[in-house]
Amino acid sequence: MKSYDYANRQGVENISWERFGELTRNLTEQLAQEKVDVVIGIARGGLIPATAVAAALRCEMFPIRLTRRMHDRVVHSTPVVLLDVAIQVANRKCAVVIDDIADSGQTLLRGVQLVSRRGVPRVLTATLAAHSWSDPRPDFTVLDTDALVIFPWDQKVYIDGEWRTHPEIESALQMQQKS
Repeated sequence: MKSYDYANRQGVENISWERFGELTRNLTEQLAQEKVDVVIGIARGGLIPATAVAAALRCEMFPIRLTRRMHDRVVHSTPVVLLDVAIQVANRKCAVVIDDIADSGQTLLRGVQLVSRRGVPRVLTATLAAHSWSDPRPDFTVLDTDALVIFPWDQKVYIDGEWRTHPEIESALQMQQKS
């Protein structure tokens, strides 16, 4: 499955802020057993759950930026590193790399490589949602779905002085209606 191939999604999973809170709490409970001492959030969408999990686990959180996007448009076929792992992550015992969704799995894989390079012996991956075709699969996830997942921070964007449906979501919904 090609990343961002929205025509093949099965249904829509619209995540409210309340549901986001439930998913994040469930993910935190799973990770609490792992003795995580640092959380790495993948910018952009992964920073929101990473911050919530790090606050709940009372541990440090650092961002990395791995993306296929520039100016909110997909322009790269594989994730590129725009912000590397902070040096403060070096030699931690257990890190978890968090993203909002595992689609192809490439972003999580690259995140693990970057964190491992800092000398962290145990690097886990976690997402709020994962598609069945994600390879590799995250170590932890709370929502397995092949639906088009719409997170609350992606539902509306501010364009030309108005709140509108995100153009990418609008396009994805149209693709689903045609198939």
